[in-house]
Amino acid sequence: MGKFKELKMKYFGKEKPLWMEYAEAIVTAVILALIIRTFVVQAFKIPSGSMLQTLQIGDHILVNKFIYYFKEPERGDIIVFKYPKDPDRDFIKRVIGLPGEVIEIKNQQVYINDQPLEEPYIIHTDSESRIISPRDNIKPLGVPLGCVFVMGDNRDSSMDSRYWGPLKEDMIRGEAFAVYWSIKPYEVDPGTPFLLDIFHYLGAIPGRVRWSRIANIIS
Repeated sequence: MGKFKELKMKYFGKEKPLWMEYAEAIVTAVILALIIRTFVVQAFKIPSGSMLQTLQIGDHILVNKFIYYFKEPERGDIIVFKYPKDPDRDFIKRVIGLPGEVIEIKNQQVYINDQPLEEPYIIHTDSESRIISPRDNIKPLGVPLGCVFVMGDNRDSSMDSRYWGPLKEDMIRGEAFAVYWSIKPYEVDPGTPFLLDIFHYLGAIPGRVRWSRIANIIS
């Protein structure tokens, strides 16, 4: 050990205090985390049911932030993007229409360039009541270059391109690729005392976790 310290002193100079080594390690870890979050992978939480049944409320997902540096968005990709009407908010939807295509919706059926699109992932929560609204019918619309047309899988409960138009590709943050954690929302009882509510919250966690969804690949 003494010989090792001599060699270390010879080639690297005076040995650093332990606190300095820890500080450098922490700073390095923080910088790496920021770089990864900014350019590589970022975590997001699903707050609404607009992507049911593909994504559940309370799913925590990972988003690949660099993939679109190497390829263009493809139909079927589930993407996180800046909401065009409020760029400080993040939305998640599925890519349906691509640049240069003509999209049309007739009584809930999506057509791409006059061809019906098969979508096994969608649900219609209003279908039983036979409600047909303007969101279920859109006249032929060309998707401009540099844009995509996005929609939620839960077609009757999704604020998407049917309402605010095609999404510019430079608003896309990345592609969702995996669920790393999933937990059912906790319903607060207004009549429960605060401390007792915390006790109930902690005790309910094991039963709220959706264990089968953890590590699921998103598609």
